[in-house]
Amino acid sequence: MQTQTNIFLTGLMGSGKTTVGRLLARRLHLGFVDSDHEIEAHTGVRIGTIFELEGESGFRLREAHMIASLTQRQGIVLATGGGAILNAQTRKLLHQRGLVIYLRADPEQLWLRTRHDRQRPLLQTPHPKARLQELFAQRDPLYRETAHLIVDTGQQSVQRLVAHLESELRQLPDARSADLLVSPSASEPTQQPDPLP
Repeated sequence: MQTQTNIFLTGLMGSGKTTVGRLLARRLHLGFVDSDHEIEAHTGVRIGTIFELEGESGFRLREAHMIASLTQRQGIVLATGGGAILNAQTRKLLHQRGLVIYLRADPEQLWLRTRHDRQRPLLQTPHPKARLQELFAQRDPLYRETAHLIVDTGQQSVQRLVAHLESELRQLPDARSADLLVSPSASEPTQQPDPLP
């Protein structure tokens, strides 16, 4: 992998973006960044608090601005939030500025992985499994539209999944490498969110 290459991981909550991203970055000698963690570090509060104060729309604006900034870096593996691809501009920036890998898992697997997690605002509902099914139906086409590579995570270990990803990356044609370079000319959202109090 070239040092300027960026890899962007997308997928629903529970798909393993952060866990896989950390290991993949280490194996490829790239930096690792998690957009949700960056938003929390920037605002000083948890994602759930942002949802409470600003609603999902307020959080999505912050997320779009953060990803526009992060994708200008070089040589990173970026784990994006599950809903980042809802923003058309974000989908465009991800596709232009790096290799987008969609970590795909079916709703049943996602529910098994997230059913004990109380930190995910969108799953604070009486029927989280049904909510995951709704999110999957809504977002799967957008993940597919944005991705250069789709990988079904299944029930394989993280180590095996990362090894599979490395194999897939080695098989990419040389022509694709040019598309992986950061494109600083791509436009960014002009509206910036106000800092949280």
